[in-house]
Amino acid sequence: MPGLLSSPVCLTVIWFLSWSLHPSCAQIWTGEVSGVQYGRLESNVTLACGSQVRTPVVWHLNYSASLPWHKVTSDGALVLLHVGHSAQGIYSCYDHRGLLLHSVKLRLGHPPGLLSVSCQVPNHTHVRCSWVDSVKTFLPAQYNASLRGSGEEWRPCVVDITRKHCDVDHPTFWQTIHTIRITEANALGSETTFARFRLHELLKPDPPESLLVKEIEGYAKRLQVSWNLPSSWPLHDAFPLVFQIRYRPQGSIYWSEIYSEESPVVISDALAGHLHQVQIRARDEVNTESLWSEWSPQVLVRPWEDYTTTNTDEEFPSEDSYFDDILSDNTKPETSTAKSHNPVLEDESNLGLVILLVLFSVVVLITVPSLIYVVWVRQRRSDHVTKQELTSMVKMKSMPI
Repeated sequence: MPGLLSSPVCLTVIWFLSWSLHPSCAQIWTGEVSGVQYGRLESNVTLACGSQVRTPVVWHLNYSASLPWHKVTSDGALVLLHVGHSAQGIYSCYDHRGLLLHSVKLRLGHPPGLLSVSCQVPNHTHVRCSWVDSVKTFLPAQYNASLRGSGEEWRPCVVDITRKHCDVDHPTFWQTIHTIRITEANALGSETTFARFRLHELLKPDPPESLLVKEIEGYAKRLQVSWNLPSSWPLHDAFPLVFQIRYRPQGSIYWSEIYSEESPVVISDALAGHLHQVQIRARDEVNTESLWSEWSPQVLVRPWEDYTTTNTDEEFPSEDSYFDDILSDNTKPETSTAKSHNPVLEDESNLGLVILLVLFSVVVLITVPSLIYVVWVRQRRSDHVTKQELTSMVKMKSMPI
C-alpha cells in the first residue's frame, strides 16, 4: 500500500485534485476580513490588495462581481471614484486562479465639524453641557471635554457618549466666565469646539415638585397650594428660592399670580364653583440674573362647594357674570393676552375709598376756617393802621402854623 501511494500515477492524481479544489477553498476563506478601512464620501478611495500581490487580480464587492466606478492600478490596488454610500461593504481581491489574497471592509463618512454647545446649571454645584453635531459624519466618534474658569486649570468634564453631554460637579461659581472645550474625533480627523458662558446667568432650577392644590372647607373662594423643592436643589438656606404661582379658571385667557418664598400659600380670590388650573415655577432668590425654571405640570382643582345650598347662582352673581364676560372675549391667543396682577379684594378697595373721602372732608373742614381767620386778622390790622393815620392827620391840622 505505501508503494502504491508513492507511485508516479497516484502522485499526479493527488496533485490534480488539490489544484482543482483551490477555488472552493477560496470561497470558504472569503468570510475572513483583515480589517476596516475608512474613506471620505464624494472622494476617491484606494484599496490595496495586500503586501504580496500576484497580478493580475480580480476585485469583488460583497462577494459579487459588481463594483462601483473604479479602476485597478498596475500593482493590483483598487481605486474607487467619487464614492457614495452604496460603495460601502466588504472588498476582496483574488488572483487569476480564484485564490483570495486580501479582504477589507470599507466604511465611508465625513470628518467632524464644529459642535453646537449649550450648558445648563440646575443648581450651584453642578454644570451639564450638551452638544449637537453640525456635520453628520456617519462614523463612530469619540469625545473629550473639559471645563475651566478664568485663569484656572482645565478640569475634566465626564462624557456620556450616548446622550452627548458631559457633567462637572462643584464648579468655581465665583469665577465670572467659564470655558468649555469639546473635541470630537473619528477615523477621518478631529475638531475642537470652544464655548464661553457665565454660570450665574445660566442658573436655572428644575421645576418645583409634588405640586398639591386643595380646597379649603367652608371657603368657596380659597385654595391651598403646597409643593416641594426640586430634588436637584441643595436643601439648605444658603441658596433660597422664590416661587411664582399662577392660576386661572379653566377656559380663561387671564392668569393671576402670587409670589412666595415658602410653602404652602393660600389663594383667596378663586372663582367659586369653577375648575381652576394651577402651576408653579422657581428662581434663585439672591441672583436676580438667574433664569426662571420651567412651569410645573398643571393641576386642576375646584374650590369647596356647599352642596346643601340650592341656589348657588344667586349666591355668587357677580363672579359668574364676570366669568361669562371673559369666556365671550376668548378669541385671542394666550401669549398675547395673558396678564399678571396681585389680587385685591373688592371689599378692601371700597374701604380704602371711604377712608380717602373721610380724610378729604377733614382737610376741607380744617382748611376753610383757617383761611377765614387769616383774612379776618389781616383785615383788622389794615383797619387799625388806617385809623392811626387819620388821627395823626387831625393832630397835624390842629397845630398852629
